[in-house]
Amino acid sequence: MLKLSNAIGVQVQNALERAFPEATTTALANGKALNPQLAPASKPEFGDFQVNGALQLAKQLKQSPRHIALAIVEQLKTDEAFLSLCNSPEIAGPGFINLSLKNECLETEIKKQLKDERLGVPLTSQGKDKPIVVDFSSPNIAKEMHVGHLRSTIIGDSIARILEFRGYSVLRLNHVGDWGTQFGMLISHLKRVAPSALTTANAIDLGDLVNFYRQAKQRFDNDVEFQDASRQEVLKLQNGDSEALKAWHLLCDQSRKDFNQIYKRLDIRLTERGESFYNPFLKNVIDDLDNSGLLITDEGAKCVLLNGISSKEGKPLPMIIQKRDGGFNYATTDLAAIRYRFSESPKGDGAQRLIYITDAGQANHFTGVFQIAKRAKWIPKGGHVEHVPFGLVQGEDGKKLKTRSGETIRLRDLLDEAVGRAEKDLRGRLKEEGRKETENFIKHVSNTVGIAAVKYADLSQNRVTNYQFSFDRMLALQGNTAPYLLYALVRIAGIARKGGDLKAATEKLEFNEHQEFSLIKELLRFDEVIVEVEEELLPNRLCTYLFELSQVFNRFYDQVPVLKANEPSRSCRLALCRLTAKTLKLGMDLLGIPTLERM
Repeated sequence: MLKLSNAIGVQVQNALERAFPEATTTALANGKALNPQLAPASKPEFGDFQVNGALQLAKQLKQSPRHIALAIVEQLKTDEAFLSLCNSPEIAGPGFINLSLKNECLETEIKKQLKDERLGVPLTSQGKDKPIVVDFSSPNIAKEMHVGHLRSTIIGDSIARILEFRGYSVLRLNHVGDWGTQFGMLISHLKRVAPSALTTANAIDLGDLVNFYRQAKQRFDNDVEFQDASRQEVLKLQNGDSEALKAWHLLCDQSRKDFNQIYKRLDIRLTERGESFYNPFLKNVIDDLDNSGLLITDEGAKCVLLNGISSKEGKPLPMIIQKRDGGFNYATTDLAAIRYRFSESPKGDGAQRLIYITDAGQANHFTGVFQIAKRAKWIPKGGHVEHVPFGLVQGEDGKKLKTRSGETIRLRDLLDEAVGRAEKDLRGRLKEEGRKETENFIKHVSNTVGIAAVKYADLSQNRVTNYQFSFDRMLALQGNTAPYLLYALVRIAGIARKGGDLKAATEKLEFNEHQEFSLIKELLRFDEVIVEVEEELLPNRLCTYLFELSQVFNRFYDQVPVLKANEPSRSCRLALCRLTAKTLKLGMDLLGIPTLERM
């Protein structure tokens, strides 16, 4: 539909300019072309597109909106290119123009889509030689991934998938918390309670390590001698002490094993590049900021005063870059990362765009970091940095999702419960239907449905808002859920099992039912939805589209015979079923959601 929309947009623009040549010349001289405001129709009864600009143009052209609309329509009626795509335009209300695509046009476009593996989605022609960095997930070493990491992980993955599909080079980075003062505490504790870990492989696992972290933190908070020892271990680590580095690698490796199990379950691809990677570049950040005149000293700390952001006292807010004791913080590391990512290879990634997927609570931090990077001239001409924030995951009570004891829910437990509930629902349905299935089938379907449900429930929400987590809602077979989409695919696969040849070539397509054309129009929208998600970085737009496509297909399937239809209708309708399945599978794959052909 994107190509059709662009073509019709050009034709409507030309019609407007032919209708009002003098006003067009004046507008262009002032640097503002007349805008007919072509948009998708707000309701099906208004056609496929609407031209809404007559009302705003009335003052500029000094004519009534109705007269402007009539003049545009008269020009369109003489445009053969326009008339090959649309029926005769109609004027509604005070000056809206409704446009409806011709059935022949729709048949031509759907025939092209049936032969196109990309389903009409164009490859980008811009900036493919420079990568887009998508920074997402970012758990902390020695801590298990929890439900808060879910949003960053799957939102980041879906955005990366869509950018990759559009043809961009994407660098998926996992900025794990693998450096800092907490490692002095952990290493010091490790030497006291598990010294064998430094000489024996697999002496501890992550389950122990999480409790180990809590014990170390409690000890650090209550033992002054332990605090001093921990600070000494930090210095040893920063100075490259072999024993400290060995302990650090051990802690990181143990955490990494658990992270990778979660990523494998969720089908996530990431390149780990933690805070430690940027440690050698922190001094360069200080030197650059100092040389550019941005760095000041405030109570012994080196800072940059932020423009347009004030403290409670009304003074410019300082962002600390180096603490008074000489240590660095998150801001320093994030600045080093921006500097490295934009620097040309081999000293950097040579990126064109940086996208950070984190919770909305970090918005102020990134506003300050981005401002400093821009003022330091680390962001090249044409380069972009953007924070993609997301809201909280809440329980059904509207409060932050936690266990009954008040602890943050571990991500592995959440996924286990989703799969367990999906299995319980499936076994109940099989018993009710009297169906016999193998244990392998039950396990595969349960795992697919459970993971798909968790992912889709999150991605289908507008990421900028909080959303309420509900197993019952996300596993429901009705509504905007993964099981509903999966069921549409299962229905189509069932057509093939009943003898419908979904792979048969169809050279001539003929349609005459309203439900057929409704499905065709929905299928043709796929390209514009993908481009829209790329521009706005809102995966929920794709979820909404897939849900609406499933609804339209189910109405088509319920109201129009497919296998019992006579030729050529039977083959044509099977072709629409095939294209619907391809579109649903591709759309769900771009969201990172697994699919099934039997449930």
